[in-house]
Amino acid sequence: MVDADTPFHAGELAAQKRAGADNIATIGTRYIRDFMPEQHRTFYKAQPFLVVASGDSDGQVWATLIEGPDGFIGSPDPERLTLDTKVDPLDPLAHSLQEGTDVGVVGIELATRRRNRLSGRTRHSDQGLVIDIRQTFGNCPQYINERDWWRAPRTAPTKAQESDHLSPDQIARIRAADTLFLGSGHHAPQKAASDGYDASHRGGEPGFVRVISPTRLRIPDYSGNNFFNTIGNLLQDPRVGLLFVDFATGGLLHLTGRAKIDWTPEEARDPNILRMIDVTIDAVIERTEALSLRWSADPAPSQNLTVVDKNSEAEGITSFHLAPAEGDTLPPFQAGQHLPIALEIPAHDVKIRRSYSLSGKPGENTYRITVKREPGGTASQFLHDSIKIGDTIEARPPAGDFLIPDSTRPLVLVSVGVGLTPMMAMLHRLAQQNTGRQVWFVHGARNGRHHALSQETDRLISATRGARKRVFFSQPDNGDLVGRDFEAEGRVTAAEVLALDAGSDALYMLCGPAGFVTDLKSGLEAAGIDGSQIHYETFGSA
Repeated sequence: MVDADTPFHAGELAAQKRAGADNIATIGTRYIRDFMPEQHRTFYKAQPFLVVASGDSDGQVWATLIEGPDGFIGSPDPERLTLDTKVDPLDPLAHSLQEGTDVGVVGIELATRRRNRLSGRTRHSDQGLVIDIRQTFGNCPQYINERDWWRAPRTAPTKAQESDHLSPDQIARIRAADTLFLGSGHHAPQKAASDGYDASHRGGEPGFVRVISPTRLRIPDYSGNNFFNTIGNLLQDPRVGLLFVDFATGGLLHLTGRAKIDWTPEEARDPNILRMIDVTIDAVIERTEALSLRWSADPAPSQNLTVVDKNSEAEGITSFHLAPAEGDTLPPFQAGQHLPIALEIPAHDVKIRRSYSLSGKPGENTYRITVKREPGGTASQFLHDSIKIGDTIEARPPAGDFLIPDSTRPLVLVSVGVGLTPMMAMLHRLAQQNTGRQVWFVHGARNGRHHALSQETDRLISATRGARKRVFFSQPDNGDLVGRDFEAEGRVTAAEVLALDAGSDALYMLCGPAGFVTDLKSGLEAAGIDGSQIHYETFGSA
């Protein structure tokens, strides 16, 4: 339960008193609860990520960002959140979170500038990772720089670089950052509700975080809710964790160190700056392309596209043909790119943003996206069930770098399920070029009922010199066995792909679920295929 007299610990109370905000100790009891109101539960369940702060086994404090697929955050009751996702083993808090630990959490919706904070403790259950709530409260939207988000296909594995100081490139990124997440903690023998960790947000104009040296930063503290959770923690325990997000690439820069509070900083000539947090860095972990999420501070202009056709391509898979409004033109796309779209779905306060691979012919004044209906998929179910011919869909220009390598070397396109969508655009492009380049189209589906765009594939293969296909059905039905619209029974494996004998210099394009892509890539590399010859894209979050 929340403490009867005050929800704040001694450090927070001392910070409030020094700042002249003594009355917050009483007022705070109205806002800090030991359960989540329904509005907060709904808010968290709609988020694609959470920022989490905690400590590792060495006692260092870190802040991190945990993402997951649509609906990965649940709230079975007002005292719990559940997270149905896997934490990247390279995350500095991966081990701590799995073992059970105190955590601070901030849920933040950059597009609407809404945020809520909570503290609690993790544990495992049948529902996945559970956070039992200790304290929770809403937070003001000040200094949040608005950003829209979308999901981008994963094109590279996460990598981690560790150091005890910032590199010149990392310093440049911090100086350009307008957003920072900060983790701090406090633990007292009394085991009060105010114990634990806190995750908070800091924002400002680019450059608001000052880099004094490769091991020292100064962070301004502006006027806020006067709870002084972060400042109060640091007065009791100087250990601190910082997180900078590369919104364009999904990279994460984690710092851990020790902090001091400068109550009378020289920077106070800026009337917005009330204090400075002076951080000495002990360790740095940079994780490149750690996320499938992307954000933009200055989104590319969007346009409304009209649905001019809607076709069922296979069981649970539908294509949507999109054309510009009268007089408009479509930005061109390259085969393999995806289309970021925004859907206004009833019962959702914000637009639901997704990216779908373009599956049609490059160069035409229409786009085609081919979407699988996912169980529990908010966007895919809305597209399948509610979007009709004549409706409009908001879209941004195509993006992505999962592209056909500019080469004459043999090319092997390998996909399963709806992973064939970028491959279809590539087949269209290769048919347009028709250079005689050796091309293999390898695809796996459950059976003919689940094999999308099969007739179109056959036409493109027939029209493209040097192209051939090999389709696998893992569970062919009787009709498939009669018609034989597939070449092999079973699943696509590295051994089957290598049996094509495409040559030692062949290039491989892989698309499908993360497990399939990982197994196939590992198998190819084990057989001697250099990793530089393998390009891949996976579905959703890693």
